[in-house]
Amino acid sequence: MRRLKSAACVAAMALAGAGGAVAAPAQAATQAEYVALGDSYASGVGAGSYDPASGDCKRSTQNYPHQWAAANPDYSLTDVSCSGATIQDVRDNQLSALSSSTNFVTVTVGGNDAQFSTLAQGCLTQTDDNWCQVATLYMSAYAKGQLSDQLASLYADIKARAPHALVLVLGYPEVLSTSSTECPVIDVNATRRTAMNNFADALAEGTAAAATKASVYFLDMRKQFEGHGACGPDSWINDLNNAPEVFHPNLTGYTKGYSDKLKATWG
Repeated sequence: MRRLKSAACVAAMALAGAGGAVAAPAQAATQAEYVALGDSYASGVGAGSYDPASGDCKRSTQNYPHQWAAANPDYSLTDVSCSGATIQDVRDNQLSALSSSTNFVTVTVGGNDAQFSTLAQGCLTQTDDNWCQVATLYMSAYAKGQLSDQLASLYADIKARAPHALVLVLGYPEVLSTSSTECPVIDVNATRRTAMNNFADALAEGTAAAATKASVYFLDMRKQFEGHGACGPDSWINDLNNAPEVFHPNLTGYTKGYSDKLKATWG
């Protein structure tokens, strides 16, 4: 059986009262079942190679669920992630893919509930830096409070529907590089970069707290993407040259960021 490889994951579960390394659920002779849930960061917006059958959900064949499943053929993937999904969308439209036979679940969600796209648009287009600072402060408080509670409730629902599954929550990175002062198409000054990255930190902290409360594992993506934000010299995140997919990982980001982190943690 596989074991979680990340000491941070083990520590997070210990904080939740389940100390020690946790072995995966025993696998049957047939393929184990892997279900991928979440929003555009789970579906792979920005990676290209979208499955036409997924429509507006824009599920990429190069998203992190597909890359992990390709490296682990003993698992059968059911990917129901969908671009634009909120916590309620996951609950209403995706949880039905889970069952008592599900062995492994990944989920990335919460960014849409925290109005990330609205914040990004405002911080990029408002003439006053104060708008970006105030808006991100307000939504940061929401991310660490009400949103965290909503995520914990969702994770509990996932565990109830898939009681034998290992549940991994993959977070979001800081999207903007701090090593450059210019973005293509539009400049994003240091004040706005700091405000947006502080919001990403709050979202990660709120998600981590929710995972601890629900006794599931949280994979923090901020360190993985460090030095590779948008508008930087070695970006793993799409900038404004790719407006429909702006501030989503590119293929390198999904591979070296999300997939490598997931593989390092769980095979």
